[in-house]
Amino acid sequence: MVVYKSIFDGGELRSELENAGISTRFIPSIWKHVLQNPSNCVWDDIPSLPSAAYLILNSKFKSLTSSVNSVNESVDGVTSKLLIKLQNGFFVEAVVMRYDTRLGRYGGNPRPGGPRSTLCVSSQVGCKMGCKFCATGSMGFKNNLSAGEIVEQLVHASSISSIRNIVFMGMGEPLNNYAALVEAIRIMTKPPFHLSPKRVTVSTVGIIHAINKLQCDLPNLNLAVSLHAPVQDIRCQIMPSARAFPLEKLMDTLRLYQKNSQQKIFIEYIMLDGINDEEQHAHQLGKLLETFDVVINLIPFNPIGDLSQFRTSSESKVLSFQRTLRGTYNIRTTVRKQMGQDISGACGQLVVNLPKKKCDTGLVADIEDLRP
Repeated sequence: MVVYKSIFDGGELRSELENAGISTRFIPSIWKHVLQNPSNCVWDDIPSLPSAAYLILNSKFKSLTSSVNSVNESVDGVTSKLLIKLQNGFFVEAVVMRYDTRLGRYGGNPRPGGPRSTLCVSSQVGCKMGCKFCATGSMGFKNNLSAGEIVEQLVHASSISSIRNIVFMGMGEPLNNYAALVEAIRIMTKPPFHLSPKRVTVSTVGIIHAINKLQCDLPNLNLAVSLHAPVQDIRCQIMPSARAFPLEKLMDTLRLYQKNSQQKIFIEYIMLDGINDEEQHAHQLGKLLETFDVVINLIPFNPIGDLSQFRTSSESKVLSFQRTLRGTYNIRTTVRKQMGQDISGACGQLVVNLPKKKCDTGLVADIEDLRP
């Protein structure tokens, strides 16, 4: 059985063309043809390629190595979850979330604009990190996605909605698939996709050595850190991988990252009842981050079927936590409005074949709209 490469595996495509003495300047036009003909792309229909290029494309590459197995729509019509089948038979999930830019703030005022979409993409099948509040972690690690398989999620999603923003907050730890992540983002931010790096967010549990390289390899993107606890012992309790990335060293790494990038860092903090949501935890978090330029995003815990050992913090606790961070430490703190719970497409729920959950409703402001 012939295993074809994805046309969006940029390194593979460049190598094949260069080895045949063909200029790589044809690559954007090849990709543009795929975007214009995602379901019926025929290589021979691409105009003006060298004859040797058609032979390479037909014998070694497919326009899409993955396929959309199903699309689940939330009741409110705001969220779509794509179940994508890979060439090797594994499945990953990607989520399209529709936002209203006008609900964000800029300089204290409502932002101009209107509805547009963000795509939450997966970087791995499963995940090694084993976070106890995350459904993906229950799968264990299966394999890394190639750059092409990552980019193909954008191609599939673009047939549903016009995508403006990308967040690497789907299945997997993006920085544990570093080379493919970097290549995929470089493809997404060049022709024919033309996404701005400032509209790409990479979320990580805190892979220190990779964060140290990220700002150099991918300048101007958004970094989001899944902190989830203000002290090391609680982090280790709910995030076993935190043992390898001590909180003190992680903070030193983020301080250097911010010094070099001069960019705000997004802090993700899941609210777990009785675990990390008490007033003392808010003060500990405020003291930890008060010297940083950050936005803290408080995330109400999303149940994950029978796997869950946690409870969602009450709304009053979440709001009290937010008031402490804002009022005492002057740290910008938002509460994430959940999307796609009824299709298991909300934060922490991405895993194949889990039961569906109750729905939430309404257009919300997106993480990229939190820029000052």
